[in-house]
Amino acid sequence: MPVEMRMWRIDGSDPKPLSEASLPTESELQEFLKRDPSLLGTALLVIGSEVVTPFGKRLDLLAIDADGNLHVLELKRDRTPREVVAQILDYGSWVSDLSREDVIEIAERYLGQRFEAAFVEVFGGTPPDELNGELQLTLVASTLDSSSERIVTYLRTFGVPINAVFFKYIEDDDRRYLARSWLAASDDRSTSALTKATSKRAPWNGHDWYVSFGGDRSWDDARAFNFISAGGGKFYTNTIRSLPEGARVWVNIPQTGYVGVGEVAGPPVRFSEAQVTVDGESVPLSGLSLSGAYTHRDEVLDDDAEWVVPITWKRTVPTGEAYWEKGLFANTNSACKLRQEFTLDRLSQHFQVAADWDEGK
Repeated sequence: MPVEMRMWRIDGSDPKPLSEASLPTESELQEFLKRDPSLLGTALLVIGSEVVTPFGKRLDLLAIDADGNLHVLELKRDRTPREVVAQILDYGSWVSDLSREDVIEIAERYLGQRFEAAFVEVFGGTPPDELNGELQLTLVASTLDSSSERIVTYLRTFGVPINAVFFKYIEDDDRRYLARSWLAASDDRSTSALTKATSKRAPWNGHDWYVSFGGDRSWDDARAFNFISAGGGKFYTNTIRSLPEGARVWVNIPQTGYVGVGEVAGPPVRFSEAQVTVDGESVPLSGLSLSGAYTHRDEVLDDDAEWVVPITWKRTVPTGEAYWEKGLFANTNSACKLRQEFTLDRLSQHFQVAADWDEGK
């Protein structure tokens, strides 16, 4: 049966029922959600309004969450249960096939700015490599008839990621409140059955890598003696040791910015075994006067030791000249594949290095 939403104010020991006020038109409700999609109970970035689909219909609102998953928000308006449910499923079948490039194109057309920058403003971090991995369909209404509720509930039993949210205006003397209720509990939401195996992960050119260089390591050391390292511990050593010879690396100092780009010149080795060239001679890195700390307690196992990767630098800058702007890629891993086109374009321009791997062409 339809969800009923009531509120009471407690005056002393007597609860006073609050009366419902006239809900704004669903067009006004759509504007509320555009301005503040957190009304739905989770952080969302609206990336499209009245999105024109290939079959001539207009999707009310399209949003994205911090995990890169898309949310189709469709207002019930005055349509019948069959019409509104069929419409949102139709939209879901189309949205589920959108590639990463499709999502970004829709977002930038609506937002009027780079998608990555808008994403950072809302979620505080860069977009994940995969966009549109899962999908959520949400019917937005002031009321929902029992037939619609039965259809939505039935579809959820088959894994269709659909839910309904209700909004009510409540009056309390000269104050008015907007109350929200979901048809199904949030922890009961279905896993997306509409998402398909489309190219939703940012393509990788096979050569560019991101490197995080921080902690007790010194960037001055790395620039002077042509290396990078990541610190001890399996989490850091596994990724830094995955860098292949010949890979191009872009180095970011967390909370500071990008400071250099270079090419991996050889296999990773433990700090205690690393050799570097000084004045034309090969010398142990551990025997040099270094500013950073590269030895660790109980580093008997390889996973516990500091690992050094030799680098041929293309261009580096001091920490004080680090480059950062909103939307650039950052990651907690010591090294990972750099797929984000926005970051690669910006870094290539800033460091005056060709975006194409084959810099000789």
